[in-house]
Amino acid sequence: MQHSAQTTRRWPISPHATAVLLLAGIAQALSLAWPFDGAFKGNAQGWLQCLSLAVLAFHVDRSQSGKEAFVKAWVFALAWLAGSIWWLFISMHRYGGLPAPVAGLAVGLMAAGLALFYAAAAGMYHAICKTGVGVLPRAGAFAAVWVLAEMVRGTLWTGFPWGAVGYAHVDSLLQHWAPWMGVYCLCALSAFMAMAVAAERKHNRPTTLATQLVVAAIVAVLGYTWFMSPSQRVDEEALSKKPLSVTLLQGNIPQDLKFGEGVSLALRDYREALLSSASDLTVTPETAIPLIQQQMPERYWSQLETHFSKGKQAALIGLPLAQRSEQGQLQYSNSAIALMPQTIPASTANYQYDKHHLVPFGEFVPPLFQWFVRMMNIPLGDFNRGDVAQPSFVFKGERIAPNICYEDLFGEELARSFADPDKAPTLMVNLSNIAWFGDTVAIDQHLHISRMRALELGRPMLRATNTGATAIINAQGQVTHRLPSAVQGVLTAEVYGVHGPITPYAQWVSVWGLWPLAGLALLTLCIVAAMAHASRHGQRRFGP
Repeated sequence: MQHSAQTTRRWPISPHATAVLLLAGIAQALSLAWPFDGAFKGNAQGWLQCLSLAVLAFHVDRSQSGKEAFVKAWVFALAWLAGSIWWLFISMHRYGGLPAPVAGLAVGLMAAGLALFYAAAAGMYHAICKTGVGVLPRAGAFAAVWVLAEMVRGTLWTGFPWGAVGYAHVDSLLQHWAPWMGVYCLCALSAFMAMAVAAERKHNRPTTLATQLVVAAIVAVLGYTWFMSPSQRVDEEALSKKPLSVTLLQGNIPQDLKFGEGVSLALRDYREALLSSASDLTVTPETAIPLIQQQMPERYWSQLETHFSKGKQAALIGLPLAQRSEQGQLQYSNSAIALMPQTIPASTANYQYDKHHLVPFGEFVPPLFQWFVRMMNIPLGDFNRGDVAQPSFVFKGERIAPNICYEDLFGEELARSFADPDKAPTLMVNLSNIAWFGDTVAIDQHLHISRMRALELGRPMLRATNTGATAIINAQGQVTHRLPSAVQGVLTAEVYGVHGPITPYAQWVSVWGLWPLAGLALLTLCIVAAMAHASRHGQRRFGP
C-alpha cells in the first residue's frame, strides 16, 4: 500500500512553506533596524514588520494540526531571532576566543531555544481557534499568545527581550500607543493586525451586533489614546526653565585593547576630555575607565574629584567598583559615579549607581554554565547587582536616572523609578559599551530600544557609548543629536528635562509591573476559548 506524501513526510511542513517562513523571519529581523543605506527606514520598517508577521499568521491560521502550527512558528522565529542577534557571534569568537563553529552553534542554539516560546504560542492558538470563531476573535487570540510569548522571553531567567517586534514601530503610527501601554502593547497590536489581515475567511455570515459593538469600542479607545498620546506633544510648561548643557564622550576604544593596551589610552583620553569639558554635565560610556580605583595611577581619581568638587560642573563616569564584604571578600559592581560640586570645602562625597540587570555570561555566570564561560577569554565575569529602583542623581534642578548597557531593554524596571511622581526622573542617561559586537546593526537596534524607553516614559534619554550610538533623544523618542558610530568624538548640546505628569504607562507599570497586560492577554484567551467551546456545542458562532 502506498502512503501519501503528507503521511510519509516527517517534517510537517512543505519545503516551499519552510522557505517562505524563513524569508519572512529574516524580513522581520530587518524591520527592527534596517542595516542598509537608503530611504527604507522609519515608518516603512513598521510596515515591513507587519507584513512579515502576516505571512506567519497566514500559515499558522491554515495549519491542519497543532504540530504543524508549532513547527511553522518555530521556523519563522528561528530566522527572525538569529537575524536579530547574530552579532553575539562576534563577542564569542573575536573577543571571547571561541572557535567559529562553536560560537556559531551557540548563537544558533540560543535562537532555536528562544523560538520555542513562539512555537508554543502558535500551538496554543491552534488549540483554541481551530474551530468555531471568526476573524476578529482569532486576531485577538493571536495577539494574546504572541504578547505572552514576548513577555515570557523578556522575563524568564532574567529575560532577553532583544528584538521584540514592537521596536520596529518606534517611527510608525503605532508609536503613539507606547506611552499608554509600552512596547509589548505594540507587539500585540501588530500581531492583531497581522492575523486580522491574513486569517482565513471560513464563513460569510453576517456580523453580529455584539461584534459590531466590540469593534466600535476598540476603535474608539485606540482613536482616543492615539490623539491624546503624550508622544504627540510635550507641554512647554513641563520643561525645565533653563537647559542643561551636556557633553557625551565616545572614546572608540577597540574592545580587544580595552583591558590591555587600551587601558592607558582610555585613562589619558577620558581624563583630558573630562577636565577640558565646559558643559554642566559630562557623561562617559560604561566602564570608560576600565580599572577599579585601587588599580588607578596615583592621584588619577583624586584629581578628577577635586576638579569637579570646586566648580559648577558634574561628571557621570562609568567604571567598575570593588568593595569588601563583611567577610572580607572583594565584591565588584558595574557602576556609574557622579562627581559634583561640594557645599563643604574639600569634601569628595559623590553619587553612585550600581547596575541592576546584569548580562548573563558577561557579568554573571548562570548556574551550570561555568564550563562555557571558562572556554571564553572575557574579563569581568561576575558582578553584584544594584537595587532595581535607585535614587536619581539630583543636579541643577534635574533628577537624572542612569542606566547601564542593556538595562534600557527593560522598560518595566526603569519605570519603577516613576512610582512617586514627585521624585520621578526628569532625564535619563544610558552608559553603554557594545563594542563587543563590532560596528554592526546592534548599534542601531540599541538606539531604537532607548528611543522606545523615551516614548514610554516621556523623558529625554542621553546615550554615552564607546563606539555608538552616542545620541540625544527627546521625550517624543526622536533623535535630535548623534555622533557617527565607530569614531572617537564628543557630542555637546543643550537638553531640557521634563517635570510634567508621568505617562500612563509609567503610572501603571511602576505599581503593577507587566501583570495587567498579562492578565488582559489571558482573559482574551479565556473569552475566545469559551466562544469556540460554545460554537462546537451548537450555539451561534461569534464574530465575522
